Amino acid sequence: MNLQQSDIEKVAHLARLKIEHEDIDTYASNLSDILNLVAQMDSVDTRDITPMAHPLDLCQRLRSDCVDETDQREAFQSIAPAVENGLYLVPQVIE
Repeated sequence: MNLQQSDIEKVAHLARLKIEHEDIDTYASNLSDILNLVAQMDSVDTRDITPMAHPLDLCQRLRSDCVDETDQREAFQSIAPAVENGLYLVPQVIE
């Protein structure tokens, strides 16, 4: 696919990009090369290929499921402006 000068100007306008007139040919060539590569990749038969979530067969390291912090609820609520039944009270913001 070969892009023309008008195509590049239209894409630049839609993307709100300002490009110099003398750079349009370079952009047209580069974008045409990218679109040709996409078309080439699209033509590959991938019916028998299983989709992968990741190219490497790795396992996620998980941390141990254990409590490593102490309960500081009372300390935090003791310095709060307003607390009731273990809940923080805040001013009403929606009427």
